[in-house]
Amino acid sequence: MAESRHELSFVAAWHREHPDVLEIWWKIFAEEKDWPAALASAERLATVAPERDTGWVEQAFALHELRRTPEAYERLARVVEQFPKAYVIPYNLACYQCQMGQREEAWRWLKRAVKAADVPTIRAMAMQDPDLAPLRDELARLK
Repeated sequence: MAESRHELSFVAAWHREHPDVLEIWWKIFAEEKDWPAALASAERLATVAPERDTGWVEQAFALHELRRTPEAYERLARVVEQFPKAYVIPYNLACYQCQMGQREEAWRWLKRAVKAADVPTIRAMAMQDPDLAPLRDELARLK
C-alpha cells in the first residue's frame, strides 16, 4: 500500500478527484481497513461520478464495515434501479438484509442478483460470504 500511496502522490492536483483516482484511494483505504477514509472516498466518488455503481457500492460496504448496516442498506437501495445490470447491488442488499435478520428480504434480493448474473456465480459467492451464513442451508434451492 505504501507504494500505491507513493504513486498517487504524483497525480496532478486537478486529477485527484478523477473517479479512477478516487476508486484507487478507496481500495487502499479498504485494504488498510480505514473505513472512515474509505467511506469519505466513496461518498466523493458517488458525488463526482453518480453514473458509476462503484461509488454507491463502496460507500455502502464501508458503512457496513463501520457497523452501520441499516444505513448501508438504505443508501444502496435508493440507487438499485439505476443499475439494473449490476448484480453486486442486489447481492449486497441481500447481505445487509440477512445481517439485519430479514431472511425473506435477503432471499428476495439474492433472486434479483441471479437475474442480473447467474445462479452458479451468485451461489458460489453466497456460499463463501459470512454475511449470508444464515442462508447457507437454503442456497441449494436458489434458482
